[in-house]
Amino acid sequence: MDAVSLNPEVLLKIISIQTEISRQGLDLGGVMQLVCQRAGELCNASGAVVELAEGEEMVYRAASGLAQGQLGLRLGRVGSLSGQCVAQDQILQCDDSETDPRVDRVACRKVGLRSMLVVPLRHEGQSVGVLKVISSTQKAFDRQHAQVLGLLSELIGAAIYHAVQYESSDLYYRATHDALTNLANRALYYDRLRQQLAQASRAHGNVAIVNIDMDGLKSINDLLGHRAGDAAIRQVASRIAGELRAEDLAARLGGDEFGLILSGVRDRESVADKCHDLSGVIGAPFEFEGRALPLGASIGYALCPEDGSEMEQLVELADQAMYRVKRARRADRAAVPA
Repeated sequence: MDAVSLNPEVLLKIISIQTEISRQGLDLGGVMQLVCQRAGELCNASGAVVELAEGEEMVYRAASGLAQGQLGLRLGRVGSLSGQCVAQDQILQCDDSETDPRVDRVACRKVGLRSMLVVPLRHEGQSVGVLKVISSTQKAFDRQHAQVLGLLSELIGAAIYHAVQYESSDLYYRATHDALTNLANRALYYDRLRQQLAQASRAHGNVAIVNIDMDGLKSINDLLGHRAGDAAIRQVASRIAGELRAEDLAARLGGDEFGLILSGVRDRESVADKCHDLSGVIGAPFEFEGRALPLGASIGYALCPEDGSEMEQLVELADQAMYRVKRARRADRAAVPA
């Protein structure tokens, strides 16, 4: 596509995004999510996606807007516009997914998109993924959108260059793990959750989804600053990871929220016991720079297939269970005489 002149306001917004990216440090997953959000805004899109090429598939590793519920979605590199973008290493545009033979029409309908613009993400001269903006309407994008998206893809490319220190395989670790805790990030969590639920359906097994929300992190941040808060988050993450089996997955979903996928669990009672054990381990004494800090967490869960088999439903049920526990803990503290 031919270059067009961008207005100064758009250029200033792109420069401000560079500043936001610098605050993410080496958190590549965070950079990708940030650029997704800003890409959707700058291109007046219904949403945006970062897909990485992994083997023969393209995997949603960051998503916003219309696509945010599709983290972890996998498309074949062959038969998708994203795969062709990587193979051809050039910007591709689809004006109508219902008539364009290059697209994965089933996936487009699943996401709810009708048109899209896809630009390659490059690392060391090679296309390693795509940045994509999507719309629920036809013919939503033009040459100016393509230029904006190209500039944003360069920002992700620079972040990849600085985050990936050793070899290309490090790219996928950085893109799928939380920089503060080294746990899986939200993108990898939903990727694995989709896979585990599909496997459980085929094998008639059980999968537990556990939501954990730290208690009291704001108080720690307010009293001692974010260094203490980050230390508390890392400590909770370490304690959670130490309680899991190799086949389980722990992820930091954002802020003070963690998610667990427990595979092949026996029954609801065994999951409740595990949550009870986790609560005790997380709440053990913790000292930061000579000062005792209170740690605790509210934990809720949902069990597949007993509570349902749809991912969104199970995540919502686990979240509701966690908030019931949190409300009960607050009520108990309020009832304690001063």
